[in-house]
Amino acid sequence: MLLLHRPGEDSMQGLRAPLATLLFVGLSASIAFAGPKPTTSLGTIVTAEHARVGDSAAEVGTTVYSGDRLATDQQGSVQIRAGAARLLLQSASAAIVDDSEGAPSAKLLLGTATFSTGNAKAFTLYASRAAIRAQSDAPTIGQVTYLSEKELLVISKRGPLTITVDGETQLIDEGASYRVILEPPPAMAQGPEGAGSGKKEKGMGGPPLRAGRSYFLVGAVGITALVTGLAISEALESPSRP
Repeated sequence: MLLLHRPGEDSMQGLRAPLATLLFVGLSASIAFAGPKPTTSLGTIVTAEHARVGDSAAEVGTTVYSGDRLATDQQGSVQIRAGAARLLLQSASAAIVDDSEGAPSAKLLLGTATFSTGNAKAFTLYASRAAIRAQSDAPTIGQVTYLSEKELLVISKRGPLTITVDGETQLIDEGASYRVILEPPPAMAQGPEGAGSGKKEKGMGGPPLRAGRSYFLVGAVGITALVTGLAISEALESPSRP
């Protein structure tokens, strides 16, 4: 049998392996230089004093990204603007900001946070298992203090708020201050005659907002806390601020 051999065929076959290696190295280098997908910009710091973003000092004008941890010292505070919302962390507080659900949010880990919104979907503040939001599209200011994993203090400074735990939602009226107990004992979460009795059992300074077994219990504290939040409300609402 006659075998035909084309001139230069051996040299071409010899070049195939090096060319394949160079192509693989080039693609790997391109992927490496491209790096990870950048984190989404969430907002900007508008005021900061004795505060940190991650391990760095928080400064006015600093861009805040989804996943950043904000923290303040004993005499510190930090405020960010994120779209139609603002978030203020008071002294000795910490939170992680996020926008994974398509709108700015924050998870309060420690201390007290005050937020203002221009509409109901502008911002959500999470604390333990609770989600606190504006109830309407009217300008709203709310404040949440993290007392423990099972206890919060929620104040509606302007406009009503909603608090949702495990799919159950209750309303916080404007100008009211409520203590929120997560996973209350059955004796506290159940009215004396059971769900649907229409009777309310007093406790924690006022009656619960609803009767029957609940995943959480909301009890009135009063309106005196609103006075202490006046300066905060002015800071969040002042048009003279950036």
